Amino acid sequence: MFSDQSCWFVRKVICWRAAASIAWAVLLLPPTTAVFVILSRFSPLLPIQSISECLALMTSASTIFSFVLLCAVTVMVGFLIFEYYTVVPTIACSKIALLAQLLHPRHVVNSLVHCVMGIIVAWCSAVTIGGRYEMLGYPCAHNEGPPQVCLNEYHLVLCLAGAFVGFSHSLFGVIHNINYVSFHAVQQYKYLRFKGSLPLVVKCSATQALYSVRNYIIVYFFLGYLPREWICKTFNLRRDSSAHRLDTIAGLLDLSLLYHLWISATFLLFSWYITLLLFRIFVTEGYRFPVQSSFTEDVHQCLPKVLSDPQPAILKFLALQDLALLSQHSPPRRCEMFSLSQPGGHPHNWNAISRECLSLLTDLTQRLVAYHDSVATNGRAKSLSTGSERKSSSETSTGTLCSFLTSGLDDLMSPQPTTFLSKTPASVFARSVGTVVQSPLTAPFTPPNLDSPFTSPSLRRLTAPVDQGSPWHGAVQSPHVMRRAPKLWSTSTCSQFNSSLELSPGPLLKQDTSKPSLLAQFLHNRKEQVKSFLSKRVLIAYLFNKLPEASSEALFADSQAHIWALEGLSYLVQASFSEDHFGVVQTVLPSILTCMLLLQEAVDRHFKLPHASTKPVRTTSGMGDSAYKTLRFALRAALKTAIYRITTTFGDHLNAVHMSAEHRKRLQHFLYYKE
Repeated sequence: MFSDQSCWFVRKVICWRAAASIAWAVLLLPPTTAVFVILSRFSPLLPIQSISECLALMTSASTIFSFVLLCAVTVMVGFLIFEYYTVVPTIACSKIALLAQLLHPRHVVNSLVHCVMGIIVAWCSAVTIGGRYEMLGYPCAHNEGPPQVCLNEYHLVLCLAGAFVGFSHSLFGVIHNINYVSFHAVQQYKYLRFKGSLPLVVKCSATQALYSVRNYIIVYFFLGYLPREWICKTFNLRRDSSAHRLDTIAGLLDLSLLYHLWISATFLLFSWYITLLLFRIFVTEGYRFPVQSSFTEDVHQCLPKVLSDPQPAILKFLALQDLALLSQHSPPRRCEMFSLSQPGGHPHNWNAISRECLSLLTDLTQRLVAYHDSVATNGRAKSLSTGSERKSSSETSTGTLCSFLTSGLDDLMSPQPTTFLSKTPASVFARSVGTVVQSPLTAPFTPPNLDSPFTSPSLRRLTAPVDQGSPWHGAVQSPHVMRRAPKLWSTSTCSQFNSSLELSPGPLLKQDTSKPSLLAQFLHNRKEQVKSFLSKRVLIAYLFNKLPEASSEALFADSQAHIWALEGLSYLVQASFSEDHFGVVQTVLPSILTCMLLLQEAVDRHFKLPHASTKPVRTTSGMGDSAYKTLRFALRAALKTAIYRITTTFGDHLNAVHMSAEHRKRLQHFLYYKE
């Protein structure tokens, strides 16, 4: 987030929202601490005496000092959430990619900070509970000679438990994308969202604390002597021979100790989860952007300009959310969208917004096509078609969409870099500024690596260089021996797009006639032997094999932006039937319909892949937001709903829209409710 501090929206809106969430988390600490004190010191046999002791403890100097430390920890937790939050989750597509995320220096530092904060919270809990947990050392009872201090292992166990719970919380955050911030489909007041989510926070805190204490007891049973001996040597403490050791079965099965460990871990996780919940509620609150401004210095804050900014991501998401809301519920703002500029009479607002929305949808279509071509299981490698193999058809009514499609042609035809770490798409951020930068850290998926030890030999043979003397060299004249390739779009979609695909196979299939040296052949053979050996190892294959479901989730990780773009466009087109007095929407209606139909065809083909799930998987309830796992299903429903919204509004008038025969045939299915 430090790189986004220069953005006006982060400075004026997001920072203040984060500060407000942290302030509310600090204000909720006193009642939370009071409940923790009552639960940790209350005795059902002496209720009145226990309540009076709790009241006296909460006003003591030690408790006040502990409360100050807890406030500092809460502020630090809020700062870390603000630093690490994201609206597009990072999804590891293999076990080795997840391991790389866990070992990333950024996450290692985050884990160490959480361990330190866990120790501080556990120390405050020990001081609050009092009794045998209050001090780290106490005077040795049976001691001959000068007075010495013995180690209080109960205090040590409680502090180490805080460090372990903090580390587990950080690890859980990386694995389950706990810093991912999703947007609710239904807008609610902040108080209602907090009230509805509070039982879930209590349940998750208690459950996660129970599992963490169980794991901590197992670890302390085997490795508890290491920190104990180190603490004794560092602070010059002695072991009390009369005290029971806690790294034994009898010592760890103390019910009172287990209860205080669980209640302390629950208090720690609850205070941190409350901070996370408040941050999510505040940062995802809707923001109203002006459609147009009369002052030049405020133009960068208007909705058309904001949508074209690639960074920060939260700004673009909130702008698309505002677009979806205004297109449904704000007729005065829709009139500003359809208005013409003075002087000149140009629909700049509508042109800018429709261009950005179509750019997002076209980007997703290109990604789906490239993904389908890379993982298609038809047993044939993708081949380049020559100009003689294509037949021209009717041209489309406008070239707007064609320019969008041809802009990403180079990305589709060029080989992608191979990597085992697959991150989420960058189209929402990079598309508006030009071409999308493809890098190993931004590609949502990776095509098959022919040098990988896990690539089948048949695929290597299919993609091997073509011999000049073979009948496959050059343009194939006979239609009976023509190689087929996965085809998504009809050749009648756009004549400009077809002409851009007419590439000459000569330079691409040109083969070097010079033979490699003996040393190069030897190294290549050794390399293949090593790959063959590693591919037979079960552990290597387990770590490096890709997870198909995770790859599909990463492909649609930013689909919330596309859902809002679909809703905004479809509602605006629907409203234009009665509100667009100048006909500005009708000029790009063919492009909008064509873009949606292409995307719908690409989405349908994606769900027909063997590894793609057809139904949303059931997710366990927890603080780790798993909304990204169902985004592809929500996108499919939103896309079909958007097309139906347009067809039901315009009806038979769409027959006058100029588009290709294939798209017109598919549009008829929506007109007669056959989809």
